[in-house]
Amino acid sequence: MSKKIVFMGTPNFAVSILKSLYQNGYPVSLVYTQPPQKSNRGHKIQKSPVQFLSETINLEFRTPHTLKNNQEEKNFLKKLNIDLGIVVAYGQIIPKEILELSKYGFINIHASLLPKWRGAAPIQRSIMAGELETGISIMKMNENLDSGPVCNKYPIKILDNENNEELANRLSKLAAEKILDNIDNIFENKAEFKEQLHDKATYAKKIEKSEGKISWNESAKKIIGKINGLYPTPGAWFLYNNERYKILKAELSDTNGNPGKILSENFEIGCGKNSIKVLEIQREGKKIQKNKRIYAWYSNKKGFRLKLCIGIKFVLNMLEQILLVGKFKKRETQFKNLFNRLFQRL
Repeated sequence: MSKKIVFMGTPNFAVSILKSLYQNGYPVSLVYTQPPQKSNRGHKIQKSPVQFLSETINLEFRTPHTLKNNQEEKNFLKKLNIDLGIVVAYGQIIPKEILELSKYGFINIHASLLPKWRGAAPIQRSIMAGELETGISIMKMNENLDSGPVCNKYPIKILDNENNEELANRLSKLAAEKILDNIDNIFENKAEFKEQLHDKATYAKKIEKSEGKISWNESAKKIIGKINGLYPTPGAWFLYNNERYKILKAELSDTNGNPGKILSENFEIGCGKNSIKVLEIQREGKKIQKNKRIYAWYSNKKGFRLKLCIGIKFVLNMLEQILLVGKFKKRETQFKNLFNRLFQRL
């Protein structure tokens, strides 16, 4: 095949599509990806997953900070004389003057059933909204956000309790398979692009870290949607003793109780409606805790009540002994100190 393809993508979601093009003999002449970023602690420079793959399979790549008003990149692409651009979660706006440089235009693989969930976070938003179905759309790009005509949509069901990472992997594999037929149709002028129903459009705005904070007054279903939709980052979290705890995995429970209170030794937490059962939790800066009982104590007018912290079995045995001898209220200070020491060890 003598056609020239430019690929633009950055995260893991784009990797399987680029790999599929390469393995099936489609001529990717050039790759664009976001420039390397500093890690959270600033000690290492992290290359994008697409850059790693490009280096591995010896594809030429470029990492400009922006394509807007970038005459150097415009001239470079113009000399390349490309036939088709394929964009998958690139992370930058592609200006009109760049889109016009390709003979067959630029197509975008978008992780939703357009016009639903245009924008930066379609997978996360679909899970957080509790939707049962999503998919991928293959569209021709224009200067507006995810509003170009669509040639094909491929729906899939969102599985029960599926998180963002799991769903993204399935959608990426689906896209890697379906893009091949669409490219052939585009090059053979068989692809039919149809305008979107713009009045039906919804938008998946970029995820903010603050959205991860859990409000226990919300329904259990909504909280589960937040936990799954924001996994693995930024994550769904709550504060206890001014420390952040991230819930990585949970499931719905039918137990009812006061919001924010532990309802059983199975670590069921009351919500505005029903409850959730926590399966994995992580204190900030610590290891993930799985299948352990999580307890806390706090003082109120009626004495101590169960709330949230990571428990150790011998503490429960000690508690049982103290309760049996009827000295619970007198040991309030002792319990506070004990649990503070436990938290420091976790």
